[in-house]
Amino acid sequence: MPKKFSNVDHKNTRDESAGPRHVGVSGASVESVAPRSRRTFSPSDKQRILKLAEAARVSGERGALESLMRREGIYSSQLSTWRQQFGAHGAAGLARQKPGRKPKLDDNGRELLALKKQNAKLEKKLHIANLVIDLQKKAHAILGIALPEYDEDNL
Repeated sequence: MPKKFSNVDHKNTRDESAGPRHVGVSGASVESVAPRSRRTFSPSDKQRILKLAEAARVSGERGALESLMRREGIYSSQLSTWRQQFGAHGAAGLARQKPGRKPKLDDNGRELLALKKQNAKLEKKLHIANLVIDLQKKAHAILGIALPEYDEDNL
């Protein structure tokens, strides 16, 4: 038997006891949740967690390391990164690092690089000038024009 349709518009009916609803520009309800701040660990916290993780690993108890990570709210990748940093640089490797790209050169390095570029540019100009002089010498030899003599010491 076919269903009978009612004249009630279900889109516009809502439970009034649910409280006021905020509607966005698109007409969808908007729920505002405060963004969660990023969790940071101090170097001492990192070192403490690494010691606990090592103790859990050595204990041989099944699931001890996983329960530690759940309790501290960290991922295994975080723990392995901290282990690498601690192994490579000791406790100083666990210190907070400035985010972003690291500068490749300091002030002296940048100045040295600029001087090297300038030197290469001048050497290229000198090479071209020497080629032009050689070409002029050949042209004078072909045309039979005598070149003026000069002494390199008196320049």
